[in-house]
Amino acid sequence: MNDTTATAPLRLGTRRSKLAMAQSGMVAESVRRLTGRPVELVEITTYGDVSREALAQIGGTGVFVSALRDALLAGEIDFAVHSLKDLPTSQPDDLALAAIPLREDPRDVLVARDGLTFETLPEGAKVGTGSPRRMAQLNAWARALGRRIETVPIRGNIDTRVGFVTNGELDAVVLAAAGLNRIGRIDEATQFLTPDTVLPAPGQGALAIECAVTNAPLAATLAELDDPHTRLAVIAERSLLAALEAGCSAPVGALADFRGDEGAVTEMRLRGVVGTTDGSTLVQLSTTGPVPASHQDALALGRALAAEMLDKGAAGLMGERAL
Repeated sequence: MNDTTATAPLRLGTRRSKLAMAQSGMVAESVRRLTGRPVELVEITTYGDVSREALAQIGGTGVFVSALRDALLAGEIDFAVHSLKDLPTSQPDDLALAAIPLREDPRDVLVARDGLTFETLPEGAKVGTGSPRRMAQLNAWARALGRRIETVPIRGNIDTRVGFVTNGELDAVVLAAAGLNRIGRIDEATQFLTPDTVLPAPGQGALAIECAVTNAPLAATLAELDDPHTRLAVIAERSLLAALEAGCSAPVGALADFRGDEGAVTEMRLRGVVGTTDGSTLVQLSTTGPVPASHQDALALGRALAAEMLDKGAAGLMGERAL
């Protein structure tokens, strides 16, 4: 590496949204500290950013990442930052998932009018979300409370979604805690939704840093930002998603977390859920075992739980995606 290369700015590809820019800015600062090199953000518009259709209609999986990946392969950027839950479950051979940094809070949150919680929403409350996964679990929760809500499909950035509440169009919206936290607006959440009630999307709260496999020196440098426990967790979650043959627009939730005592992590628990969007039927299972010794063990854990869920009828709850 010559001196010019060593001091030239690294080009970080990012979506243009406020959240994506905030996430990428955080990673850029970490890479600057790590390498001593300047990092410039290269804003890229993805198909998912310009389409107003529901994610399920435009394919869901990959619509927010394909343009960034194309820019990587074309050499227009050096590395890219994604919300990991947006990544397809299969990794391209020519791109390296160089780092998965320490995960943010994976939970969903409710942002409701008048400081309401889910339990205190009025009968028939309109709750906005663009996620079939959230619809399934929110409707199931309402049924368990002997109540009825109306889940309303919405798209848009955080400002747009919260705006549906502030302008009175909806009683509440459900968002990822990590997103609100990263743009400094977590105080607007009126309730954190426990994973015991609403499991997050596989990979929710985690970021993915990708670069071309041909750029081995950069991949090795970025790997220093990797958090091993976060990587094991999301590998297991995404393995479950892949084994269920479901994209990110399917009603599938998954979360792997770690347990231990006296500061030592000894076990990993993986929970998964599949449901009909009206909440009438959920298949929800979990498994707990030793912390996976390898990425292959984490993959196997996800596949095993998915197989149990399929045996319990999960395939019939995902429509065409499970065929």
